[in-house]
Amino acid sequence: MAADLSVPVLIAVNVLAWLAIHLGLAWLGTRLPAGVFDPEDWPYRRRGWERGGRLYQSLFAVRRWKGLLPDGAALFAGGFPKASLRELSGEYLRRFIVETCRGEAVHWAVLLCSPLFFLWNPWWAGLVMVAYGLAANLPCIIVQRYNRSRLRRLLRAMQDVSARHLN
Repeated sequence: MAADLSVPVLIAVNVLAWLAIHLGLAWLGTRLPAGVFDPEDWPYRRRGWERGGRLYQSLFAVRRWKGLLPDGAALFAGGFPKASLRELSGEYLRRFIVETCRGEAVHWAVLLCSPLFFLWNPWWAGLVMVAYGLAANLPCIIVQRYNRSRLRRLLRAMQDVSARHLN
């Protein structure tokens, strides 16, 4: 059921609602313990069809545009910057992998909120809000999954080199 609001008020309500959803869920995501985001759990585990992340490059050319996406880590205390690698230790890479799961979960949660916009928008504006939700979150989800695949490969390669040195 759509509310009977003027167009300027409806736009303002939609902008504020998206802002509250994005920031609220991002804040909540930073407050959840890292153990909630196990990279081997169902939502985050590797899928064969992703071809180790190569699907995202071949289908979406993710390397070309992923650097244009904002990194919201600086918005909240305890945020983990994911724009670039800051070190090459196994501990750091494992944490980075977990943080890609956290980021993916937050973006899925934001996207899943998009049907709420049908509560106060006419049906066509609700569809526009769902389209916005998809456009704003799917690229971030793609980047998290792509980066996680690359980080896993890097971590595996580092572990292989370390194992060879021990033998």
